[in-house]
Amino acid sequence: MPVELREEIRREMAALRERIPDVNGSIACSVDGLTIASDLDRDAEQTGALSSAVLALSRRMTSMAGKGTFEETLISGTNGYAAFYAAGPKIVLTVLARPGTNLGLLRLEGRKTAARLAAVSSRISISQ
Repeated sequence: MPVELREEIRREMAALRERIPDVNGSIACSVDGLTIASDLDRDAEQTGALSSAVLALSRRMTSMAGKGTFEETLISGTNGYAAFYAAGPKIVLTVLARPGTNLGLLRLEGRKTAARLAAVSSRISISQ
Protein backbone atom coordinates (compact mmCIF):
# COMPACT_ATOMS: atom_id res chain seq x y z
CA MET A 1 0.00 0.00 0.00
CA PRO A 2 1.39 3.42 -0.91
CA VAL A 3 2.79 5.39 2.03
CA GLU A 4 0.46 8.36 1.44
CA LEU A 5 -2.61 6.12 1.74
CA ARG A 6 -1.26 4.53 4.94
CA GLU A 7 -0.83 8.05 6.29
CA GLU A 8 -4.41 8.89 5.32
CA ILE A 9 -5.60 5.85 7.27
CA ARG A 10 -3.46 6.86 10.27
CA ARG A 11 -4.98 10.36 10.16
CA GLU A 12 -8.50 8.89 10.21
CA MET A 13 -7.57 6.74 13.20
CA ALA A 14 -6.06 9.74 15.01
CA ALA A 15 -9.23 11.76 14.31
CA LEU A 16 -11.28 8.94 15.86
CA ARG A 17 -9.21 9.22 19.04
CA GLU A 18 -9.82 12.98 19.08
CA ARG A 19 -13.58 12.48 18.77
CA ILE A 20 -13.66 9.76 21.45
CA PRO A 21 -11.10 10.44 24.20
CA ASP A 22 -11.76 7.02 25.78
CA VAL A 23 -10.29 5.24 22.75
CA ASN A 24 -6.87 3.99 23.77
CA GLY A 25 -5.80 2.24 20.59
CA SER A 26 -6.79 1.15 17.12
CA ILE A 27 -5.51 -0.92 14.26
CA ALA A 28 -6.47 -1.23 10.62
CA CYS A 29 -5.47 -4.48 9.00
CA SER A 30 -6.22 -6.43 5.87
CA VAL A 31 -8.80 -9.20 6.06
CA ASP A 32 -5.77 -11.53 6.04
CA GLY A 33 -4.51 -9.97 9.28
CA LEU A 34 -1.64 -7.89 7.88
CA THR A 35 -1.23 -4.57 9.69
CA ILE A 36 -1.85 -1.50 7.54
CA ALA A 37 -1.74 1.13 10.30
CA SER A 38 -1.70 0.95 14.08
CA ASP A 39 -1.40 3.17 17.11
CA LEU A 40 -1.30 0.29 19.58
CA ASP A 41 1.43 0.32 22.19
CA ARG A 42 2.02 -3.42 21.86
CA ASP A 43 0.89 -6.67 20.26
CA ALA A 44 -0.11 -5.07 16.94
CA GLU A 45 0.68 -8.17 14.90
CA GLN A 46 -1.29 -10.48 17.19
CA THR A 47 -4.17 -8.01 17.40
CA GLY A 48 -4.28 -7.79 13.61
CA ALA A 49 -4.37 -11.55 13.24
CA LEU A 50 -7.13 -11.91 15.84
CA SER A 51 -9.07 -9.03 14.28
CA SER A 52 -9.06 -10.86 10.97
CA ALA A 53 -10.38 -13.99 12.66
CA VAL A 54 -13.11 -12.07 14.52
CA LEU A 55 -14.17 -10.44 11.25
CA ALA A 56 -14.37 -13.78 9.43
CA LEU A 57 -16.36 -15.41 12.23
CA SER A 58 -18.66 -12.42 12.61
CA ARG A 59 -19.37 -12.24 8.88
CA ARG A 60 -20.12 -15.95 8.81
CA MET A 61 -22.42 -15.78 11.85
CA THR A 62 -24.26 -12.77 10.46
CA SER A 63 -24.81 -14.58 7.19
CA MET A 64 -25.76 -17.91 8.76
CA ALA A 65 -28.24 -16.24 11.11
CA GLY A 66 -29.80 -14.32 8.22
CA LYS A 67 -29.02 -10.93 9.79
CA GLY A 68 -27.91 -9.13 6.64
CA THR A 69 -24.51 -7.58 6.06
CA PHE A 70 -22.01 -7.56 8.93
CA GLU A 71 -21.40 -4.14 10.48
CA GLU A 72 -19.65 -4.57 13.81
CA THR A 73 -18.77 -6.82 16.71
CA LEU A 74 -18.38 -5.46 20.23
CA ILE A 75 -16.53 -7.35 22.95
CA SER A 76 -16.98 -6.12 26.49
CA GLY A 77 -14.42 -6.96 29.17
CA THR A 78 -13.75 -5.85 32.72
CA ASN A 79 -11.07 -3.45 31.47
CA GLY A 80 -12.95 -1.97 28.53
CA TYR A 81 -14.08 -2.77 25.01
CA ALA A 82 -12.82 -4.06 21.69
CA ALA A 83 -14.95 -3.09 18.70
CA PHE A 84 -14.46 -4.56 15.22
CA TYR A 85 -15.78 -2.90 12.06
CA ALA A 86 -15.77 -4.04 8.45
CA ALA A 87 -14.16 -1.24 6.49
CA GLY A 88 -15.28 -2.40 3.08
CA PRO A 89 -14.32 -5.81 1.77
CA LYS A 90 -10.56 -5.40 2.34
CA ILE A 91 -10.00 -3.90 5.81
CA VAL A 92 -11.03 -4.56 9.38
CA LEU A 93 -10.83 -1.70 11.89
CA THR A 94 -10.35 -2.63 15.52
CA VAL A 95 -10.89 0.02 18.18
CA LEU A 96 -9.95 -0.48 21.84
CA ALA A 97 -11.66 1.68 24.45
CA ARG A 98 -11.59 2.18 28.20
CA PRO A 99 -14.32 1.16 30.65
CA GLY A 100 -17.12 3.72 30.80
CA THR A 101 -16.84 4.63 27.12
CA ASN A 102 -20.02 6.02 25.61
CA LEU A 103 -20.91 2.99 23.50
CA GLY A 104 -23.41 4.86 21.33
CA LEU A 105 -20.70 7.34 20.38
CA LEU A 106 -18.17 4.54 19.87
CA ARG A 107 -20.52 2.70 17.52
CA LEU A 108 -21.40 5.86 15.57
CA GLU A 109 -17.84 7.12 15.20
CA GLY A 110 -16.42 3.62 14.63
CA ARG A 111 -18.77 3.09 11.71
CA LYS A 112 -17.96 6.51 10.26
CA THR A 113 -14.24 5.82 10.49
CA ALA A 114 -14.70 2.37 8.93
CA ALA A 115 -16.59 3.95 6.03
CA ARG A 116 -13.76 6.44 5.51
CA LEU A 117 -11.19 3.63 5.53
CA ALA A 118 -13.30 1.70 3.02
CA ALA A 119 -13.27 4.75 0.75
CA VAL A 120 -9.47 4.93 1.01
CA SER A 121 -9.08 1.20 0.33
CA SER A 122 -11.33 1.39 -2.72
CA ARG A 123 -8.68 3.58 -4.36
CA ILE A 124 -5.88 1.02 -3.99
CA SER A 125 -5.05 -2.65 -3.89
CA ILE A 126 -4.22 -3.87 -0.37
CA SER A 127 -1.66 -6.30 -1.78
CA GLN A 128 0.57 -3.48 -3.07
